[in-house]
Amino acid sequence: MNRRSFLRGSVALMGSLPQKAIPRAIMIDSHVHVWKHSARFPFAQGANVPDFDLSAEDLLALMVANGVARTVLIQVIHYRWDNRYLLDVLHRYPGKFHGVCRVNPEDPAAPDRLSELTEAGCHGLRLSPGASAASDWFRGPLMPALWKRCADLKVPMTLLLPASRLPDAGVWIERYPDLDVVIDHMADVPSGDTKQSELLLALARYPRVYIKISHMWSLSRQPFPYPDMTAQILRLRDAFGSRRLMWGTDWPIVPERLSYSSRVALYRDHLGFLSGTEREDILQKSVQRIWPFGL
Repeated sequence: MNRRSFLRGSVALMGSLPQKAIPRAIMIDSHVHVWKHSARFPFAQGANVPDFDLSAEDLLALMVANGVARTVLIQVIHYRWDNRYLLDVLHRYPGKFHGVCRVNPEDPAAPDRLSELTEAGCHGLRLSPGASAASDWFRGPLMPALWKRCADLKVPMTLLLPASRLPDAGVWIERYPDLDVVIDHMADVPSGDTKQSELLLALARYPRVYIKISHMWSLSRQPFPYPDMTAQILRLRDAFGSRRLMWGTDWPIVPERLSYSSRVALYRDHLGFLSGTEREDILQKSVQRIWPFGL
């Protein structure tokens, strides 16, 4: 996908949405990536970067067009452990964004690097262990210091991980009960997978674990607005309470699947099976418990 077709896709639905479809309720997106092809901010060696940008300015235009007040930026893997572009955006647009950084979890200096990035303006750390043995660092000897530093700094730990890694996460959550932990994308548990869902629901006993009910477009077996995901969201609501659920677009990952406008509309217009209070939690209050914007 080239930049021109990407931008067409990202705004395709803006003109077709009726103006009254954008409500006055505050919306805060918990999960977006930004990047820019620039010699000033080089990508990591070997990174598989799309040929389009999603700069902070591109994102701000989309936010205004779709009634999104604030956004949490998650350090994109294209830069790996180099968080300079993220920090640049945070400094240029104070109050618009929070930023979640990455550090190398296999580097003993990672806790000190996290402290530096927190002082520079980031609020949160993201770890991304996979399912294979290559990610067994997640249960290794460097983890206690990194989790403890998050707890000491009072910044959330956000986890992109498969359901098979949730028991490993539970070990650290148990050890650091005062740390806020956010599980990205429902641990990618697909619709109807009861076994994996039980691993996710088991974390509800920890009162500081939050869940992003994102990635419905990849977890559902049905077309938009993914009605087969309703049961899963309700189970999460019953287990965690709406105060610990939050939405997120994960824009611009696979933009050809669903535009930004449609991702926003999915949560704004298609959570009618929840009460007004529950929707308000998911759309902005839960996010602000982890990333305060003062709205």
